[in-house]
Amino acid sequence: MIAMSATRAATTPKLPRLRAPLLFGMLLALFVLLAARSLYLQWIDNAFLQEQGSSRYSRDLEVPAHRGRILDRFGEPLAISTPVKAIWAWPEKVEATPGQLQALAVALELPPSALAAKLDANDDFVYLKRAVAPEVAAGIAALGIKGVHDDDEYRRYYPGGEVMSHILGFTGDRDVGQEGIELAQQAWLGGTPGGRRVIINRRGEVVEDVANIRSPREGRDLALSIDSRLQYLAYRELRAAVELNKAKAGGLVILDARTGEILALANLPSYNPNNRTRVARERMRNRALTDIFEPGSTLKPFTIAAALEAGKVQPSSVIDTAPGTLTIGKATIHDAHREGVLTVEQVVQKSSNVGAAQIALSLPPERMWSTLSGAGFGAPLKSGFPGEVSGRLRPAKSWRPIEQATMAYGHGISVNLVQLARAYTIFATDGELKPVTLFKEAGPVAGPPVLKAETARAVRHMLEMVVMPGGTAPKAQVPGYRVAGKTGTAHKLEGGTYINKFVASFVGFAPASNPRLIIAVMIDEPSGGQYYGGSVAAPVFSSVMGAALRLLGVPTDAPLSSILPPAEAAEVQEET
Repeated sequence: MIAMSATRAATTPKLPRLRAPLLFGMLLALFVLLAARSLYLQWIDNAFLQEQGSSRYSRDLEVPAHRGRILDRFGEPLAISTPVKAIWAWPEKVEATPGQLQALAVALELPPSALAAKLDANDDFVYLKRAVAPEVAAGIAALGIKGVHDDDEYRRYYPGGEVMSHILGFTGDRDVGQEGIELAQQAWLGGTPGGRRVIINRRGEVVEDVANIRSPREGRDLALSIDSRLQYLAYRELRAAVELNKAKAGGLVILDARTGEILALANLPSYNPNNRTRVARERMRNRALTDIFEPGSTLKPFTIAAALEAGKVQPSSVIDTAPGTLTIGKATIHDAHREGVLTVEQVVQKSSNVGAAQIALSLPPERMWSTLSGAGFGAPLKSGFPGEVSGRLRPAKSWRPIEQATMAYGHGISVNLVQLARAYTIFATDGELKPVTLFKEAGPVAGPPVLKAETARAVRHMLEMVVMPGGTAPKAQVPGYRVAGKTGTAHKLEGGTYINKFVASFVGFAPASNPRLIIAVMIDEPSGGQYYGGSVAAPVFSSVMGAALRLLGVPTDAPLSSILPPAEAAEVQEET
């Protein structure tokens, strides 16, 4: 036995002496590390654990701010925010039967596959649909689907629909401005959303409001210069003219001659901002501010004004326009009718291209450029409207003689419709260029002087002659009021070449004795048989101006029987 014990002892391996202390030391170090980490997380940096814990039972929800209203100049609402619901879910909390999911998809007007994709998203929170009608949200709540909830928010509503759409624009899903005034004045109208923290139970239901993180700052109301009555009038008459003349598009703007306020601004084609499903971007353009065109003969009064200011001509000065053409280099300028000898007044009245070109060529290019630039051409309007264009007026040093000659009757220069209407404030006043605005002003606004008072009055008289028999726009006359204005008919420019398509326009003001309103009308590509400004645009001016002056109670300055028809149809002068 003793021998066997000795043998077993001899064969038993001996453990290294340091293994036990080393193992004990490692376990002790690990314990100390875990203890230190526990103390660090609980006493020094406990944000992580608190965040993980609170994520199991609390959520931060947005509290929408009420967007400010947009009002017309008399306080009539043009854009208001109505209460709606946002349907949202915590995907991991959703418990629903196939039948409930099918009913939910129908209520939300979503394909079942789209709803499934939202609920399968790897997100803690997902919007299923926003701007849902309250009665639809009530039906969804009645389905009793766990994890699906609704919250209060607002949807923008536009009472004027397509009539006001190009001015106001619209807001997106989060009630943030996307176009028009809604976009330009987002900071004023939008306010700032608030937030609240809530406690949820294991089924994802809100059981308690914990804290108001921040209170929403409500948006502020905004008063525009627009007169809703004139806006509806302008849109109605413009639409009738576009349809009658089978035109591609049209625009109309009404300015207050004393303040530069835009009282109405209509465009066609239009769209309904309350239902933008499948609306082409083409219909959303505010053409009166964002599109440019060559103004044609509506620019002739500025050429004449420049020559009067320079002392080159007087209203009674004689210009020989025979034989109705003027050749400059390889180009030839034509008149629609051969008139022979005309006074400067008659050059405007009968819209002689040859006469206007001769007068322009008598001026240094810099002098003509100065008058056009002073009238606001080639410069931004600064209306604050997004997408507004400034048009094009090239520097005078780059003008060739033929370019100066054609610019005299509105070719080789581009403008937008509001810019053109604004330029006529220098004739409607005693030479002041009024700043234009879409926001309500408290009273008359002064503008920089561009012309001498006597020059402005002389051109105003010429513009009155335009609407008389023998002029290009007898159809612009308004019973009971003296009217002044100018027609324009311009070939369209495509790819650097003038084509056989036209822009017909008319710009004028009334009463001529004390101008109150300026109206500019543009009809793009009329194809109904007529395309001259005097035949297509002037009648629109007449109907809108007459109704607007009566609506505003502006006193008459002529007999009610003041309409003077031409003796013969041939006496309604045309232009090119």
